[in-house]
Amino acid sequence: MEFLMQYHLTGLTIGAATFLIIGLFHPLVIKGEYYFGVRCWWVFALMGLAAVAGSLWAGNILVSTLLAVWGASSFWSIGELFEQRKRVEKGWFPKRNRR
Repeated sequence: MEFLMQYHLTGLTIGAATFLIIGLFHPLVIKGEYYFGVRCWWVFALMGLAAVAGSLWAGNILVSTLLAVWGASSFWSIGELFEQRKRVEKGWFPKRNRR
């Protein structure tokens, strides 16, 4: 952390990590809707609550910020899950054949 602050890389690190976190949630929403439908929304809600709570208690600004980004991305993914269902219905994404 001291290295990042000494060379003024904290903002760049937060930006890069935010990009990766958001990029991680894109396939999570697609795969979640594919395998579980929108029933898995509560997993994103619990993940978001845990991340936001962790952000409030984290003492390090980098950790706190990244947990807040994780929490916000989790909450955003709930809406995207329902939007993904609409995209599947339009035929933009494959629909899973349930047995």
